[in-house]
Amino acid sequence: MARFDPAAATAAYLAQLPPEAHAKAQAYTQGGHWLLLWGCLVTLVVASLVLRSGVLPAVRDRLERRWPRPVSTPFILSLIYFAASWALSLPWDIYSRWWRERSYGFSSQSLPAWLGEGVMATAIGAFVGGVFLIALYALIRRAQRVWWAWAGGLTAVFILFILLIQPVLIDPIFNSYTPAPAGPVREAVVEIAKASSVRPDRIFVYDGSKQSNLYTANVAGLFGTARIAMSDVMFQSGADVPEVRGVVGHEMGHYVHLHAVWLTLGYSLIAMLVFWLIDRLFGPAARLLGARGVRGLDDPAGMPVLAALATVLMLAATPAVNTLSRCVEADADTFSLQHVDEPDGLARALVKTIAYRAAAPSWLEETVFYDHPAVARRIRKAMDWKASHNLARR
Repeated sequence: MARFDPAAATAAYLAQLPPEAHAKAQAYTQGGHWLLLWGCLVTLVVASLVLRSGVLPAVRDRLERRWPRPVSTPFILSLIYFAASWALSLPWDIYSRWWRERSYGFSSQSLPAWLGEGVMATAIGAFVGGVFLIALYALIRRAQRVWWAWAGGLTAVFILFILLIQPVLIDPIFNSYTPAPAGPVREAVVEIAKASSVRPDRIFVYDGSKQSNLYTANVAGLFGTARIAMSDVMFQSGADVPEVRGVVGHEMGHYVHLHAVWLTLGYSLIAMLVFWLIDRLFGPAARLLGARGVRGLDDPAGMPVLAALATVLMLAATPAVNTLSRCVEADADTFSLQHVDEPDGLARALVKTIAYRAAAPSWLEETVFYDHPAVARRIRKAMDWKASHNLARR
């Protein structure tokens, strides 16, 4: 028997796509890196326009004449700012999130449908963001010098809250979730779930093709609300049982190892650092952005300054955020290989994701921009696993 060569097997999987497909994937991926920068600049321009208009201080003053320092002020001002930001950013969002996806063949959603979902998402974000800002400005006023430390904890609480309610209250607004249909796929999924002590009734198929043609699955929720969902695109693209097993095993790894909780802890520490820097940089940033009528950091009328600083600082933190994500994604791959033992199924599924995530970036590009390990690296890991564990019977 010829010796199994993981490197050759990896190259064979990558060669399943023609060179032009790899070139298209690279163009899409690297273009997406630039979108981060341009999106940040759009946020800065929008923040400056709102600040220079003076609309938020005017509304603040009117509210304070009726109710001195009303608790609702941050909430009302945040609704105005979210609405203004959505309207001013709309041309950019149409290009970057709708037209570009359609031009690459990753979505067939109409513009009216996309806009409708965008309005709903903005309304939900504005409400949740408004509640968060009520608590944040209360901390700024009361904790003063150490508000940023408490704000990191507040961020963790809100992330966990959103994770808890997302599968129950938010996701069903945009998609329909149904149990995996009876057949070999469902039987395989239920087998994996039972082996991992996961309730099999928490595994769903959703109509993701409404928004995107991308081959994907995800895990969402916490504890009793947690669920694993596979886009119907997986089945439309002809995914076989080993592929589904490999993908579900990966998502099961996120579920079993509580990756959402660990990521929340990491993100809250990053948020704490971001808030600390905002505390130091607010004054100079307000002057640079042309803020009018903003009294200081504890003034809700200055939230565009806070938003602009947070956007710039989170852009700078992209390598740290993505490194945390890559670590848990690698762990989920390991879980799938160890508990499902479908290296070829996982590799076939990974090949289908190359279309929107170039397979072999440089080390620097992967470190800075990739929230998943590079596909070539993940396939090689699966082939190394096959060589060391499955060669005798495959």
